[in-house]
Amino acid sequence: MNVQAEIPYKASAYKSDLKPVWCPGCGDYHVLLSMSKALAELQRKPEEVAVVSGIGCSSRMPAYLNCYGFHGVHGRALPLATGLKVARPDLTVLVAGGDGDGFSIGGNHFLHACRRNIDLTYIVMDNRVYGMTKGQPSPTTEPDWDSALSPGGTGLSPFHPLVIALASGANFVARAFSGEVNRTAEILVEAIEHPGFSFVQILSPCVTFRPEQRNWKDMIHPAPVGETDDPGRAARRIMTDDNFNIGILYRGTRRPYDTKSNQNPKALDQLDTGFAI
Repeated sequence: MNVQAEIPYKASAYKSDLKPVWCPGCGDYHVLLSMSKALAELQRKPEEVAVVSGIGCSSRMPAYLNCYGFHGVHGRALPLATGLKVARPDLTVLVAGGDGDGFSIGGNHFLHACRRNIDLTYIVMDNRVYGMTKGQPSPTTEPDWDSALSPGGTGLSPFHPLVIALASGANFVARAFSGEVNRTAEILVEAIEHPGFSFVQILSPCVTFRPEQRNWKDMIHPAPVGETDDPGRAARRIMTDDNFNIGILYRGTRRPYDTKSNQNPKALDQLDTGFAI
């Protein structure tokens, strides 16, 4: 009997028929392409992939990908993804969001997702501004960024997501730039394949509310030192980081949360008995 070889999935197979509504020049267009390329490189079947998001420009991502998707509420993408991965460990679960959704209202969930080390990949498109709500400063905004909504700047120290991820226990930490589509796809492949919680910060310019970010393409540069599995060495490097080093910072060896140990389903009547007064 002749068995027809399975046709490899191309990047286009992971794109939905919906047209993105991001502003012209938004870096998220390139992130969408990088995610599609990464899934094609991994040859994951679309029905074996789920993308979970919260609220914001970048959180539209599930609608533009041809796989399972869940568009959650503001800041709650990680707990949704955690529940999904624990219930369905067979799925490749990606989480997409932005700096406001992930580091402000979702900041506490970010800490504990890193700590739990469940096998998720968290992709944050960081543009240092709330783009969907017209240009407020975000947790990663520079303290002296002057705008109509924050004249003279906030004066607040920016949130440093790579430092927080490393300190909280993420098992893979990296930074990419949306304009480098192929390199970003390569980093995403590494992140998805690495066991445990993987965090990838992608610098994704918002040229509508931060037009000066067009210069990011000239400011990014490869990290001066290679990746490490030593959290102490990674911490020393990242504390002197200029926020434009691109590449994998840390590839840890911590054992991921064991989702299979909890696969002992109970009938509803058994659950009711446990809560009986």
